[in-house]
Amino acid sequence: MRSFGSDNNSGVHPLMMQAIIDANKDHTIGYGDDVWTREAEKAVKRLIGKEDIEPLFVFNGTGANVTALQACTLPFHHIICASTAHIAVDECGAPAKFTGCALKEMVTSDGKLTPGMVRPLLHGFGVEHHSQPKVIAISQTTEMGTVYTPREITLLADLAHEHGMYLFVDGTRMANACAFLNVSVKAMTVDCGVDIFTFGGTKNGLMVGEVLVPLREELAENIRYYRKQASQLYSKMRFISAQFIPYFNEGIWLENAQNSNAAAQKLAAGMRKAGVKLTQEVQSNAVFFTLSEEETTQLRERYFFYDWDVEQNERRLVCSWDTTEEDLAGFVSYLRTIVK
Repeated sequence: MRSFGSDNNSGVHPLMMQAIIDANKDHTIGYGDDVWTREAEKAVKRLIGKEDIEPLFVFNGTGANVTALQACTLPFHHIICASTAHIAVDECGAPAKFTGCALKEMVTSDGKLTPGMVRPLLHGFGVEHHSQPKVIAISQTTEMGTVYTPREITLLADLAHEHGMYLFVDGTRMANACAFLNVSVKAMTVDCGVDIFTFGGTKNGLMVGEVLVPLREELAENIRYYRKQASQLYSKMRFISAQFIPYFNEGIWLENAQNSNAAAQKLAAGMRKAGVKLTQEVQSNAVFFTLSEEETTQLRERYFFYDWDVEQNERRLVCSWDTTEEDLAGFVSYLRTIVK
């Protein structure tokens, strides 16, 4: 099966698999006190140009998100996010469960928050009857496949800091954003004033693993304990962290994202020529489009993908690091036989 359902559906990059195999020798100290984890930490520090940080490796995106948000909040705080955000839609209430915080969800057309949208929610500070605004949480890329520019992130960070708040970036697909804008991870995070962020691996060629990066001392202080409580501290940590050494040092993170982005652009172009309406700008590895129920049923006879907005007949396709020209040509060719 070749799938456009999700970048979770693809296999593991050969060099990531080899890194796991190479780490599978002899014995070593568990829970991250090993040479692979130390080397992976150095790779993260080089990537963002900061030595005074402590990256944390975790299993998955939800675990990374709840660990980060716990570091930022107390139970009487609230978290502002887009209504389409992963923390609001796809994490089974884990952020609210682990933090005790309310999520203030904002409806957006493209998945992106702006200072103008957020500012009206910044009230009630110091009033004990109201949950207190503490975090602006954004996804990079968004769940709509769109990308925040560094300028847009900076404006949100400035707004957060003006009110004693934090800016958290769920960076599960940040590699795709960097590839689209041709900017560094440092330019997307440190230089923008981001307070804490995650950087994805699982959707971009790793077998398992995300890295969580707190950029403020007070957020780093207790974050190891939150990671442990969230069941994200892996005893055999080297099998996660070993992957991040070639991933960052050899630029695989960027190469894979460039491949999946380029595949999405080609897919989108082919779909437009076939007469399909796209509903979002294609800025990463996701393509959003509309098809009738009849056409969707026919397409599902050969391909797996997800509905997005059922009322609008909106569907989503996602390209992966290993999507091939043959995959794209086959999909578009079949689509042309369906679209009326």
